[in-house]
Amino acid sequence: MFQNGNKNKYFEILRLPLGNVPYYFLWLRLLTSLFTLVIPCAVWAEQNVQSIRFGITPAIVHDQYELLEDFREYLQKKLQRPVEFVSRDSYRETIDLIKRKKLDFAWLSDYPYVYLENFKHVRLLSTPIFKGRPYYCAYLIVPASDLNTKSLLQLKGKVFAYADPYSNSGYLVPRFQLEQAGEKSSKFFRKTFYTWAHQRIIEAVAIGLADGGSVDSFVWDTMSVLQKELTDQTRIVSKSPDYGFPPIVASLPVDKSDYAAMQRVLLGMANDQEGARLLKRLQLDGFGPPAPGLYREVYEMMRATGEL
Repeated sequence: MFQNGNKNKYFEILRLPLGNVPYYFLWLRLLTSLFTLVIPCAVWAEQNVQSIRFGITPAIVHDQYELLEDFREYLQKKLQRPVEFVSRDSYRETIDLIKRKKLDFAWLSDYPYVYLENFKHVRLLSTPIFKGRPYYCAYLIVPASDLNTKSLLQLKGKVFAYADPYSNSGYLVPRFQLEQAGEKSSKFFRKTFYTWAHQRIIEAVAIGLADGGSVDSFVWDTMSVLQKELTDQTRIVSKSPDYGFPPIVASLPVDKSDYAAMQRVLLGMANDQEGARLLKRLQLDGFGPPAPGLYREVYEMMRATGEL
């Protein structure tokens, strides 16, 4: 099952004419696929096997529903356990689910990870590998028509789009940069607003709803492949230092065997044919072992801005 806050994913089965012989084979293939999915679910239900609850946040391009459904099915097949993806539109909602022990694993932004790890709610499971490295950065973007802006400080008195108050690249980074420059982030811009997703920051800047925004480089780079006509309407002004890539974490109460099984599947994806195809669609090279030191800079920025 795929949950998405107030939105649900619906699958539509094409109505094909059964009297046409070629369509018979399409129906047979469809029914065979459904059969292979339904039988394990029925067995798991009979055996009362608990689902693995996996949280998805806007830290990744989370509205690619078909891709996420394929990823969920891959994990389910490899783990031999039912897997339920739980998607929320804000980081706060996912943080609350973890604190209430309603999730077993989650793919988070680095800000929520540092926050939750600091209060001993999660442990690091894996860091994704992007362009051969376990890092990403924040892009400061403006409309492509703006050829004058060279830095964040030149956006004083302008309209700025934030992703989420618990986002590193989409909120913490620009606020930290302003504080370091001696500016009050709360008074620097004429107006700010939250888009609740990095993709929507790109959209807001592209259409001129915002004069600027700070976005996750992974999301912008992915969108430059999937929706180049959109990213072409924006211009990257500057890039932040590198930060540890948004990680996958395990809730602290997760059993050691479940932790090890999930980690084994993720780390093995690059060497698995089906897993490698999924990674390519995710725009990732693979998943690496946990490396807590990658997130030290985010921890320091959170301390400096009073977030911890």
